[in-house]
Amino acid sequence: MLVVPTTDTLASVHDQPSQQAPPPSRIQDRPTWLISRTYARSHKALTDGFEARGTGLRSYHYRLLAALEEAGPASQANLGRYTSVDRSDIVTVLSELERLGLAQRTVDPDNRRRNIVSITRAGSKQLRALDNVIDEVQERVLAPLSQSERRQLMKLLRKLADAD
Repeated sequence: MLVVPTTDTLASVHDQPSQQAPPPSRIQDRPTWLISRTYARSHKALTDGFEARGTGLRSYHYRLLAALEEAGPASQANLGRYTSVDRSDIVTVLSELERLGLAQRTVDPDNRRRNIVSITRAGSKQLRALDNVIDEVQERVLAPLSQSERRQLMKLLRKLADAD
């Protein structure tokens, strides 16, 4: 059944900020719309989770710590590429982690113009705490789905993500 919002519907939703107007009918079943709505929901859940229990860290800090734990020490440039943190931001983000004692930078002895970044023991401990935040967020985002639907969704998302 197609629900077309009327001026009255839009006005009543505008008066009540907790409700959302239905999207225009021509976009409501388009995959790009649904993906963007799901992204917005999951991004908000991640942001809220990190604000509540992330001790001031954000998802990009988590990505960097996870990459360092998994792959070991890396150059700043390689770390930025591996985690999709823009190279104009990587220095600032690493400085934040370093200030908190979660990562350390040392000069590469083979190339003194390059820094090598490592995770610290405190960084590994913080990463485990952030894993719990991420796990809770994943559960909240996927709560409407059964285990079978979750597996199917992950398979399809991987296929789309790997299409480039």
